[in-house]
Amino acid sequence: MNIQVGDIGHIIQLAIAPVFLLTGVCTNLMVLTNRLARIIDRSRVLEDRLDVGYNDNYLNELDVLYRRSHLINVSIGSSTGCGLLICLVIAMLFVGDTTNVTLDKYIAGLFVLAMLGLITSFVYLLREIFIASNAMRAHRHVRHPIQK
Repeated sequence: MNIQVGDIGHIIQLAIAPVFLLTGVCTNLMVLTNRLARIIDRSRVLEDRLDVGYNDNYLNELDVLYRRSHLINVSIGSSTGCGLLICLVIAMLFVGDTTNVTLDKYIAGLFVLAMLGLITSFVYLLREIFIASNAMRAHRHVRHPIQK
């Protein structure tokens, strides 16, 4: 097997698009982990307050935080799976091109699975955002009822 410099350049050109996609997935993972960190920090504060005294509002907020953390964890898992599949796509592009093995169907299948993982991640993130927004609005009305 004799690999030419032009062949390697062609392989790198093929791998550029998945690498940019991988960059976006990594950015998504940073957003998700930051959201999870905020949820964890807030739940710790509420749990400490519950140790001092019982309050139904704290329990309700903790329930919402636990639901949100579950959604974020699923989203993180989906994004991570997407990133791993994209890495496999890039590796298979190199292996297929350097060994002249036809991997087109496998590469396409992995890419579709990666996109399904990314879609799942965004759907769960969006659901978590809706829950957070609804909880914020509900919390605002409890603390500051609108006066008529």
